[in-house]
Amino acid sequence: MAERILVVDDEESLRDVLKRLLSAEGYHVSHAENGKKALALLARERFDYLLCDIRMPVMGGIELLREITSREIPGTVIMMSAFGSVETAVEAMKLGAYDYISKPFMSDEILLTLRKARERESLRRENEALREEVQKAFRPEMLLYASRSMDDVVRMVEKVKDYDTTALVTGESGTGKELVARMLHYGGRRKDRPFVAINCGAIPETLLESELFGHRKGAFTEAKSDRAGLIEEANGGTLFLDEIGELPLTLQTKLLRFLQEGELRRLGDTEVRKVNVRIVAATARDLEQEVSAGSFREDLYYRLNVIRIHVPPLRERREDVPLLAEHFLASFRRKFRKGEMRFSPEAMETLAGHDWRGNVRELENVIERCVLLGGEGEISREQLVSIWEGGAAGERVADRSPRVVIRVPVPLANPDLKNAVKEMERQLIRLALERTGGSRPKAAELLGISHPALLYKAKEYGIN
Repeated sequence: MAERILVVDDEESLRDVLKRLLSAEGYHVSHAENGKKALALLARERFDYLLCDIRMPVMGGIELLREITSREIPGTVIMMSAFGSVETAVEAMKLGAYDYISKPFMSDEILLTLRKARERESLRRENEALREEVQKAFRPEMLLYASRSMDDVVRMVEKVKDYDTTALVTGESGTGKELVARMLHYGGRRKDRPFVAINCGAIPETLLESELFGHRKGAFTEAKSDRAGLIEEANGGTLFLDEIGELPLTLQTKLLRFLQEGELRRLGDTEVRKVNVRIVAATARDLEQEVSAGSFREDLYYRLNVIRIHVPPLRERREDVPLLAEHFLASFRRKFRKGEMRFSPEAMETLAGHDWRGNVRELENVIERCVLLGGEGEISREQLVSIWEGGAAGERVADRSPRVVIRVPVPLANPDLKNAVKEMERQLIRLALERTGGSRPKAAELLGISHPALLYKAKEYGIN
């Protein structure tokens, strides 16, 4: 369908020239001799573009532009004038005009400006579509669950999504803490502003301060220019601090000051900058225990723990496994262009009965492997186990590996649960390190925890 252009100019000869030129380029062209007649046309018809002169009788171009803006009439406006000035151009752009062309102009100038306007409009529509897709992906109703515990999570998100208060999302690795943070952002009033995420344990301590707070040129050797930090990049939106328990104490102090004042100073700078950001933090650690151990500031903990949202592990919500498994199966089938595939009832029962130490992330990886390695049609339990045995979890599903008994002595007079759990963790970490020849990353994978979590626990228990 041809794009529609309305030419508004009091010179009949110019209207005729533009109509011939633009019609030859495939546009559907209408015209009006002043702003008042243009408004009447705009009330009845929709136009993609508006070429409008500044000086006209009855109603001039600037007055027409004000009416178009106040009435929210769609379309891209390009202003034209032989008597223009920089001030007039600036005023037109402030009122919403896309561009300003001085008369007399060449035909190519008009066509190039329209081409650029079309490209900008196409990008705008793509961005809107992408934003809608992102927002749709993180709406609570798009979250797949059947369990009461996840329903409680969604209800909490719905209650607090529009408030600026900080939130702390807790749960094991792989449970979907970042998904909850994105739901808080894209479901709330900040959804059109940036969502910026950072893993506090994935960046070296020497670089983390600069990443968060930014720096001035020359603040350190590699600082070749001024740079805004992630907090400033998230201005007006949400900053997601994943693995907040791994934030060094020195930066905990600086983050606390920002939360209290809403102000920051870039590294090496003296200027104080106001930033409006909602903080959502997440951790797989027990922050209360970290506070007791002196590795996490108590005042920062209370600042972050205003709203607490706990995401339960997948083994505590087994009724969610079939829904998630079917979703991942359909998703990976589309991604890898596979034919019809489905799990047999016995295979689905096996999936639902697994403990999923890696939670949803582990389930997703297993389903991806099934799609890649499995054939079309029904996936039986035997096929599932055969495919699964190729990964780290296979032996556990097939139930064929040798077992080891962990013995934890507990005094009858004082059966302390925390001490018993610590002793069991200590023995399991030593066993995993022995089985992997001392490789800490492999031991962490075997245990189903993150590498930083293993390092922290090994240090706590005095394991070299």
